[in-house]
Amino acid sequence: MSAEKFDMGNIDIAWCPGCGNFSILDVLKDALSELEIAPKDLVLVSGIGQAAKIPHYLKTNFFNGLHGRALSPATAIKASNPSLTVIAESGDGDMYGEGGNHFIHTIRRNPNITNIVHDNMVYGLTKGQASPTSRRGFKTGVQINGVVLEPFNPLAVAIGLDAGFVARTSITDKELTKDIIKQAVEHNGYALVDLLQPCPSFNKVNNYKWFKENTYRLEDSHDPSDRDKAFSLACKKDKLPMGVLYKSQEKPSFEENISAGPEPLYENRLDTDKLDSLIQSFA
Repeated sequence: MSAEKFDMGNIDIAWCPGCGNFSILDVLKDALSELEIAPKDLVLVSGIGQAAKIPHYLKTNFFNGLHGRALSPATAIKASNPSLTVIAESGDGDMYGEGGNHFIHTIRRNPNITNIVHDNMVYGLTKGQASPTSRRGFKTGVQINGVVLEPFNPLAVAIGLDAGFVARTSITDKELTKDIIKQAVEHNGYALVDLLQPCPSFNKVNNYKWFKENTYRLEDSHDPSDRDKAFSLACKKDKLPMGVLYKSQEKPSFEENISAGPEPLYENRLDTDKLDSLIQSFA
């Protein structure tokens, strides 16, 4: 299947020149095409932000919701129709800040969805405030003396909660990014992809050069089933490891756990007699 299947044609794309989102969009199209996923069988879900505009630029189904709330509708969509491929995709502020509590409990529920987080360590849409993953000392128009908080560590949190699939990549390494997205989509259960990307407009520190110099690929010998080792790698603060850090033992997904029968939820029809009986029982 060609990546052109997902093309929206000649449309305006509202990202700044040099934004890493352009490359992420191209890599995502290629990954979905190589997986032979039809646009009609895909749903992209996002919140608010520059990364959250990704679904607007692919010819497929999408749900664009509230700030930080992408994971809840993504879970519901997958539970309603498990045959769909569901990807929740937004930025580090949207997913880890406003959506932090949803992030934690989605991992616990383990829906069979892929969670791609565009991590540029800054709020881009609202003009450059520090995000949850901004590093200490990073100066903005709001944090004029530099960020004083320890950055949120999504990989360590996910591994601590025994997430099914936890990976980090960078759009500076397109080959690795495409491979990890494909692995994440094929994983049965919740899959986190923390995708590092530069924001040339509002983060002049963590640019393309910085990501290339401060990341490295994990060796092929890395065992992603080793939870202790994965957690140790997730906590590294200097050189950031990229690859699949952790894969837990296979466990039932959220939609498998709540299944009420062989038919998907969206095909179920309301039994009004039973509903009336239930209402009357409280009278």
